[in-house]
Amino acid sequence: MAYEQLLYDVSGGVATVTLNRPEQRNALSGQMLEELVDAMRRVRDDDDVRAVVLTGAGEKAFCAGADLGGFAADAPLVAKHFSSDRFLELFRLMPRLGKPSLCAANGHVLAGGMGLALSCDLLIAREGITFGTPEINVGAFPYMIMAIIYRNVPRKRVNEMMLLGERISAEQAVEYGIANRVVPAPEFDDSVADWAARLASKSPVLMRLGHDAMYRQQDMALDDALEFLRSQLSLTFSTEDIQEGVRAFFEKRDPQWRGR
Repeated sequence: MAYEQLLYDVSGGVATVTLNRPEQRNALSGQMLEELVDAMRRVRDDDDVRAVVLTGAGEKAFCAGADLGGFAADAPLVAKHFSSDRFLELFRLMPRLGKPSLCAANGHVLAGGMGLALSCDLLIAREGITFGTPEINVGAFPYMIMAIIYRNVPRKRVNEMMLLGERISAEQAVEYGIANRVVPAPEFDDSVADWAARLASKSPVLMRLGHDAMYRQQDMALDDALEFLRSQLSLTFSTEDIQEGVRAFFEKRDPQWRGR
């Protein structure tokens, strides 16, 4: 797919996917969502990609959420219903990449943008940006991202954000469990590059096994989760990379991963 509303670049084992509608505050149009799903499939299927960074063009907004023009469009209700399929596809795809994802929140993270950011494994926020779910203020509600937010943020905090529709600071986002860290603007790009490179330096086969296990076990009953995780540990013992990792540790050198 040739992208018109995204930028896609791979360097040093890291794919950088950039939402590229800065004049519209990187609002999620149907086309952008379709391109985003395609880009994440490329990330998943490309063995040369070890990690992905998701960010937004411009400095105003990482993503301001869904394109509100579609809400008021003169289209049949069933067409509007089916147009949200891409949200479901994307949110189902992100935990199944088999590779770590890092959200570089370089601008405000709002509405559907919150779901997009929280679908990533890690999140670095630029100092001075805000986070929020303001849908209630325009007569809507954050339905499509509710399941994502409640799986990341304590319930009362989510209730406050959704029902009041007010923004929180980047520092509060760390306190709530939305972001991992806040970085001053001059240090932001270097901090993102550092984490991305560190993620890409890990064993790809063990990252895939571990990443899959992280998400598959989270909604299991405790006994089921323990049995599943034990099976994944046994599978890990069968890889060459765990043997190489242990040897490298004792020999005090960097491991040479073979991805198997």
